[in-house]
Amino acid sequence: MECYFCKKNVEAIDFKDVKIIRHFVSGLGKIRSKKRTGVCSKHQRKLANAIKQARHLGLPLLTF
Repeated sequence: MECYFCKKNVEAIDFKDVKIIRHFVSGLGKIRSKKRTGVCSKHQRKLANAIKQARHLGLPLLTF
């Protein structure tokens, strides 16, 4: 499985892009592991920081 962000040639993950970030958060609001999502280590670290930033600002990451 190839990394989603490497395939799309994305360097920076924007915390305001909730549509993309939502795919990498579980139903309980936890960050999914890279084993489950298939994201490489480099992008997993950037993704985790973006999710934490979005949570801090109160952006809606969960869908009900």
